[in-house]
Amino acid sequence: MKRVTIMALVAAVMALMPGPAAAAEKFFTLVGTTSTDNSGLYGKILPTFTAKTGIKVRVVSVGTGRAINIAKNGDADVLLVHHRTSEDKFVADGYGVKRHDVMYNDFIIVGPENDPANIWGLKSVVDGLAQIAATKNFFVSRGDDSGTHKKELSIWKLTGINAVKASGTWYREAGAGMGATLNTASAMPAYTLSDRGTWLKFENRGGLKLVAENDPLLLNPYGVILINPKRHPHVKAGMGQAFIDWITGPEGQAAIKAYRIKGRQAFFPNAK
Repeated sequence: MKRVTIMALVAAVMALMPGPAAAAEKFFTLVGTTSTDNSGLYGKILPTFTAKTGIKVRVVSVGTGRAINIAKNGDADVLLVHHRTSEDKFVADGYGVKRHDVMYNDFIIVGPENDPANIWGLKSVVDGLAQIAATKNFFVSRGDDSGTHKKELSIWKLTGINAVKASGTWYREAGAGMGATLNTASAMPAYTLSDRGTWLKFENRGGLKLVAENDPLLLNPYGVILINPKRHPHVKAGMGQAFIDWITGPEGQAAIKAYRIKGRQAFFPNAK
C-alpha cells in the first residue's frame, strides 16, 4: 500500500510539471520603440500573428537608440524602430540582415492650450521651434536617444539653435518614453514633440493641445530588421523572418491599416 501511495504521488507531481509542449513553446523577442507600444498597436496586431502561426512575440519596448544597442548585443531576434539613418547603419555594419519598410505615421508638436509661443498656424516646424526658443517657453525633450529624440534634435539643428545648452532652463530633458514625456509636458504645461499615435492614445492631456502638424519634416517611417544570425547564432531567424514576412505581407499590412485610435487611423502600411 505504501509503495502504491508513493508511486501515485510521483505520478501526480510529474503531471503538474511542464510537458514537452510547454517546454517547446515557440516565441521570439522583438525589441522596438515605445511609440508602437504606447500607441496600443502591438496589443492589437500581435495576437493575430500568434493565432496564425503559433509563435508568441515577447516585446521589449525602449527608445530607438537603446533598442539598437540591445539588438547589437544579440539580446533580441527582430528590431522594429523609426530612425532610418540608424537602421541603415545597423544593417551596413553587419548587425542586421535587411531593412524592410513596414509603416509610417508622423510627428506633431503639442503645447499649452493658450499657445504662448504663438506657433499655431505656422507651416514650418523649424519656425515653430525657433519661436519657442525665442520666447523661452518650456519645451520638454524625451532626451533618451529614441527615434523621436533624434528627430527633435535634427529639427533643432535646422533652426541653428543649440537647445541642449539651455537644458534645465526653458529646455527640459525627461530621459523617458513618449507617454512619460507627455505626462511631464501636461503637468508643466510645456511644448513637446510626439508621434501622432501615442498622442491619440494619450488620456492625460490636461492643458495640452496639438499646435503644429503636416510639415514634411515630420514624416515618421518605421523599419523592421532581422538580427543577423551569422553574428549571433542563437538568433531565432526562422521565427523572426516568419514575423517579418507576415507584418510586411498582405495580412499584417491590413492589420496595421485597420488599427484605429478613437476612430482615427494611427499608422499607414507602406511595405514594398
